Amino acid sequence: MNEFQKRIFVAGHRGMVGSAIVRCLTEKGYTQILSRSHSELDLTDQAQVRAFFAEERPQEVYVAAAKVGGIHANNSYPAEFIYSNLMVEANLIHESWRTGVSKLLFLGSSCIYPRLAPQPMAEDALLTGKLEPTNEPYAVAKIAGIKLCESYNRQYGCDYRSVMPTNLYGPGDNYHPENSHVLPAMIRRFHEAKLNDAPSVVIWGTGSPKREFLYVDDMARACVHVMDLPRDTYAAHTEVMASHINVGSGEDQSIAELAQTVSDVVGYRGAIQFDTSKPDGAPRKLLDISCIRELGWKPRVSLRAGIALAYEDFCSEELVA
Repeated sequence: MNEFQKRIFVAGHRGMVGSAIVRCLTEKGYTQILSRSHSELDLTDQAQVRAFFAEERPQEVYVAAAKVGGIHANNSYPAEFIYSNLMVEANLIHESWRTGVSKLLFLGSSCIYPRLAPQPMAEDALLTGKLEPTNEPYAVAKIAGIKLCESYNRQYGCDYRSVMPTNLYGPGDNYHPENSHVLPAMIRRFHEAKLNDAPSVVIWGTGSPKREFLYVDDMARACVHVMDLPRDTYAAHTEVMASHINVGSGEDQSIAELAQTVSDVVGYRGAIQFDTSKPDGAPRKLLDISCIRELGWKPRVSLRAGIALAYEDFCSEELVA
């Protein structure tokens, strides 16, 4: 069989990351990409997932489906975040094993690392300290996903891999006024302030925490790159019980600096204020990406260029809405 005809299931294909992975696979020439919407397949339902795998028999699986959100959403819906993510990853990984899926890639999150982990955060910082309280349930679910992959590898000889992305943004992002992540929330806020000639925009927290961002199509390229690595190469750069690989830009900036960049890109000319009564979250979150760089991947899209592309996407979504 032609390499580009293998059956690849992208779980979460309508999400920001999943849709970017589909774009990347399509650009590379893969023709048998399987996908299901939530109305067609509830990934938290074991019976539905089992029936899907038995019928479709994918050969590779990308676990890009997840319940995600910013500080407000994580604080407001902790039970939903831990339950949904645990069920989705457990069902997908277990049914992949049951039906003989040859390779699987699980997408985690940089929030798996301790709140006060040494910066930049290397892969071996996992499980060395307390998590950030505002997103602990989500982080625990993502850690469980890594350990599911490692456990199936150890017991059954599977080839299931994990990548840990930094904060992602780009086409298909969630711009909800309350439940979005910091960068898309800023894009919406500055855009609306520009339209309304608002004198100022208020940002949560002090503006001092530092964050790292990666354009989602760069992340998709990293996912396909890691999935396509020879098994021996992947194993040589990871450990049996520490098998995840960080993916990021390798650079961070303060929330205040980010706000100024978004303001510039959007074209807002008012003042930027900070509400110090609101939580900051972790003081800094920068990933050590030396491992994936050694494996031959590096980001292509700069932050400012990426924000411009994201803003263009936001504006097109606004016009459609």
